[in-house]
Amino acid sequence: MSTAPVLRPVAQGSTVRHVASAWLPTRHGDFRIQGFVDEEGQEYAVLTRGDVADAEDVPVRLHSECFTGDVMGSLRCDCQDQLEVSLRFIGRSERGVILYMPHEGRGIGLLNKIRAYALQERGLDTVEANLALGFDNDLRTWEAAAAILRILQVRSVRLLTNNPDKIEALTGLGIRVTGRIPLRMKPTRYNRRYLDTKRDKCGHLL
Repeated sequence: MSTAPVLRPVAQGSTVRHVASAWLPTRHGDFRIQGFVDEEGQEYAVLTRGDVADAEDVPVRLHSECFTGDVMGSLRCDCQDQLEVSLRFIGRSERGVILYMPHEGRGIGLLNKIRAYALQERGLDTVEANLALGFDNDLRTWEAAAAILRILQVRSVRLLTNNPDKIEALTGLGIRVTGRIPLRMKPTRYNRRYLDTKRDKCGHLL
């Protein structure tokens, strides 16, 4: 089993700078896509809709990248479903933000995520698999997300999330969170144990 160290997805105290912006029409509505980079060279894609500067109660989704779910349509998780629902919700809203965070496998990276899948096929749940590989359950940090929201001059947010840790993290980083918008997905036979583990071991509000 690999116990190789993994770079944290975002450095503590990370500084972020804006790089580029362009119009992005999507099946869910028109957005601006904006690119940011931190001092370690990590890249962040952000979709904004409407004028979010100085706005209150802006719907915001912090979405951790998931190659298997978002791109390949994996049924082992609900990541693509949550992203699609968030895009539809914000696409119908006056304004909103989606931050696409480089947090594959809750921060352990794609190859280690595939290793974790293999352990899950032997009976471990997602938390147990990460621990067996020598990682904490969740390596994600949110300094870059907070920095980007400050650059965008968002005054307060309503998070599209089931994860109370995100609310606590952003609040601790000085972002005012005024509400939560639940993302409820119907379980399938492929992801029911995954969702149960998120609820029972990670505290997700499912």
